[in-house]
Amino acid sequence: MDSRIETTDHTAQGSAAQEGTTQESTGSGSQAASAQQDEVSLPIEGMTCANCAGRVEKAIAGLDGVTGVDVNLALNSAHIRFDGNKLDTAKIADTIKDAGYSVPQQQLSFDVDGMTCANCALRVEKALAAMPGVTSASVNFALERADIDALPGKVNDAAVIRAIEDAGYHATSRNTSATGDNDATDGQSATDNGQARRFDKSLVMLAVSALLTAPLVLQMVWMNLGVNYHLPAWLELVLATPVQFIIGQRFYKGAWAALRHRSANMDVLVALGTSAAYFLSVYNMVVGKPGDMHLYFEASAAIITLILAGKIMEERAKRGASAAIRELMALRPRRARKLVDGAGEQDVAIESLTVGDIVRVLPGERVPVDGTVHAGESELDESLITGETRPVARMPGDAVVGGAVNGTGRLDIEVRAVGDDTTLSRIIRLVEKAQTGKAPVQKLVDRVSSVFVPVVVAIALVTLSVWLLMGYGAEASIVAAVSVLVIACPCALGLATPTALVAGTGSAARNGILIRNFESLEQAHNVDTVIFDKTGTLTEGTPTVRDVRAVNGVERNDMLRLVAAVQAASEHPLARAIVSLARDEEMQIPDITDFKGKTGAGVLARVEDHSVAIGTEALLQDQGIASPQQAIADEIKQHESEGRTVVLVAIEGAFAGYITLEDRIRESAKQAIADLKARGISSIMLSGDSQDVATHVARELGLERGEGRIRPQDKAREVEKLRKQGRHVAMVGDGINDAPALAAADVGIAMGGGTDVAMETAGITLMRSDPALVSAAIDISIATRRKIAQNLFWAFAYNVVGVPLAALGVLSPAIAGAAMALSSVSVVGNSLTLRGWKVRR
Repeated sequence: MDSRIETTDHTAQGSAAQEGTTQESTGSGSQAASAQQDEVSLPIEGMTCANCAGRVEKAIAGLDGVTGVDVNLALNSAHIRFDGNKLDTAKIADTIKDAGYSVPQQQLSFDVDGMTCANCALRVEKALAAMPGVTSASVNFALERADIDALPGKVNDAAVIRAIEDAGYHATSRNTSATGDNDATDGQSATDNGQARRFDKSLVMLAVSALLTAPLVLQMVWMNLGVNYHLPAWLELVLATPVQFIIGQRFYKGAWAALRHRSANMDVLVALGTSAAYFLSVYNMVVGKPGDMHLYFEASAAIITLILAGKIMEERAKRGASAAIRELMALRPRRARKLVDGAGEQDVAIESLTVGDIVRVLPGERVPVDGTVHAGESELDESLITGETRPVARMPGDAVVGGAVNGTGRLDIEVRAVGDDTTLSRIIRLVEKAQTGKAPVQKLVDRVSSVFVPVVVAIALVTLSVWLLMGYGAEASIVAAVSVLVIACPCALGLATPTALVAGTGSAARNGILIRNFESLEQAHNVDTVIFDKTGTLTEGTPTVRDVRAVNGVERNDMLRLVAAVQAASEHPLARAIVSLARDEEMQIPDITDFKGKTGAGVLARVEDHSVAIGTEALLQDQGIASPQQAIADEIKQHESEGRTVVLVAIEGAFAGYITLEDRIRESAKQAIADLKARGISSIMLSGDSQDVATHVARELGLERGEGRIRPQDKAREVEKLRKQGRHVAMVGDGINDAPALAAADVGIAMGGGTDVAMETAGITLMRSDPALVSAAIDISIATRRKIAQNLFWAFAYNVVGVPLAALGVLSPAIAGAAMALSSVSVVGNSLTLRGWKVRR
């Protein structure tokens, strides 16, 4: 929490001093005196100079309702006075963001119990969005979860839970406690246990309801078969009453909570419909003659039983759709074997480990943390993390990820990341974030759902009136109206999009594809052009030195030693390959000074009092260094035409030689390009290597074209150029030097490893460096969108067809109730088919 966040409310009568300040700053004292004056101090990130502060101040001052603003660059904060009737802090935070800066936000998540349809989710969402300090709120009906973004210090768990309960529901926090003893895993376990208990209770209630309803339904079946047998009216009343008011209590509670908040949901429809059938039967018992009374107890009891059964099946299906998160949660071990000097192995909690500790993993155990193999060799099963089905060999120096299953060897692992910093934790956060998002089409569904129940009630009243006017009598008219009430199903509409989204993103995660948000999923199916980086994307990213060629009297070893010294300061794969060769040849690598990097061109430094330049021909020309002789230039061109990378070297301002490196093309790259081409998608490669190298690789892989000598900023410009031509572009890179292009593309796809930069920049992250996953990411996008379209079609079609049939009297109340219960189940079941999606190999 930021201690600088303070908010106070002042009325005109209670703050004369503040009024004076406000009047001076606005020149409108009388207006300010009648306004509700609020104050807020907000921290601001991204300001670097007085111009930034002025820009923020001007933007905030331009808002209607702001009466005074002071932006402090030294404190990186803004103090704003404003009319609380015209403006809120969320709007101010959005304005700061639009100006190019940001207000830190805290993210809170809650499990919400008691929602029965999309209207419930909308009501909770509106209640949360109205809370002071909340900048956005999203409630997912399928996951029974609420997520909010709020200004730091303005909102706490208790306030949010109170707001949800005031809306008529129950909530529990998913957020980590201040003491750290309630982590996400504990929260998920508690949630799962609570859901399991509710599920078990619902099963008991269903069993009791079915037992009480069975004689009533059997009586109806007998009559249809020609058996003239009636249960005594008093026995029907005894059987139906517990179902109506004990088993059906949940519907009355939900309906009352909705009506109390001037809203309506599915519970209102069920309560109205079943109550009408029940009390019509009671009325007929009182005024009717024995042996000549029409009772509808079987209809009210059957409706409640069937809808309860449908809800249980729906809940079970929803849990199946969201199984990916639980599977990932289950991968996290709670204990580890820590190696302690002089004490051997100690069994410790994961939370007690720190970076640099050594932990031992025995055969068959899960790796507890992200780290590096310190000793031992084994094979790891990383399938649930990266989607790689084959065990991966790991030896000293190799990186390992927490959650992987160790094979037959024993490994000692040096801890590199724990807690929220581990790859698994980041994956879980990304999947959760994607699953709690909303598709653009969901906004339309929300608008329909908000008026759905009132419209259905109106149709039921019209049905009742028309039947009465047509002379069918009160009893038949009420039965038709009851059928309309119970067949309408807002649940199917509310579940259509989120269940498909949850199932689709979960299946993608199981196959090593992390989808950051729905916007990426939405855009991926439109992609018609894919731009690939070369190194580490289409090639393995582990180049090896093929040749070291020194000229003009320079000794080969001297040149290699000086080049390795400069490259030791770089993390580029080419630099690592050169340094690795020097160390393999047991060279002493000297220190350097005056290191300078030229983006996309090379590096400069001084080594042992020599100036050294390493990079492209453009770098040498920029330094005024003469090009190599024609014979050497021809050698270089020959190497590049064969796909090798050539690094030029100059020492003391003169060309000294070159180093050739070779980076093998990935085995799956050619097939990946062919798969994209089969889908009608163009593939382009942009590389920092020479044009000859780019042309060679493009020809080998069947790319549409390959462009060389491309700097990182040029990649972003190429993306923009293609988008202006009307193309929908996906950029595939390593997520570090390709970050500008990843951000500029319609869809940014980061390859391999799940690095922080990759996950934060790209909309989609591929957990293993396999180009084939690019087309797979597009496939799951298409499959998920198709399921959403199917679900929405059937949800709308069901209501469009079912309600008129009920109004015409074609469907009895009991059949209408069964149809309503099955509609939601069918939508969720259709979404569940996405769980079987796998990458085509």
